[in-house]
Amino acid sequence: MLLKLNSFLKQLNIQNIKSMNENIITHKGKEIYFMNFAGMKKADEIKAVIETGKKYFHSFESRTALSLADITEMHFNSEIKDLFFEYIKSNKPFVKASAIIGVTGLKQYVFNGVTKLAGRDVKSFDNETQAKEWLIKQM
Repeated sequence: MLLKLNSFLKQLNIQNIKSMNENIITHKGKEIYFMNFAGMKKADEIKAVIETGKKYFHSFESRTALSLADITEMHFNSEIKDLFFEYIKSNKPFVKASAIIGVTGLKQYVFNGVTKLAGRDVKSFDNETQAKEWLIKQM
């Protein structure tokens, strides 16, 4: 997987290489792509993170990638909901398992609806440690 990742990173421009490397977590020898949406309020900044994630996941073979997202205190509206719906739907063929943290209150209802409509099983956790432990067990 590391060779494939290095090949993929070479295809990106220099700006994206730095942000991609910062998003890769290694937990107990397994690579997890971490998307940090925590505290984001604007659709354009959320879309930028999503676009980088799409490029990363779409470079993988079928159902081999692990994904973790933090949406703690992230703003949600219909535009952002639509961005997430398209994103998780487009990544379905490439992602083996997905986890998310920061899903509270009304976001829980939106999250449940989006994942169900997209045909994805994304597990919600209270903290990053729990999410990473669950993700590596899925491989």
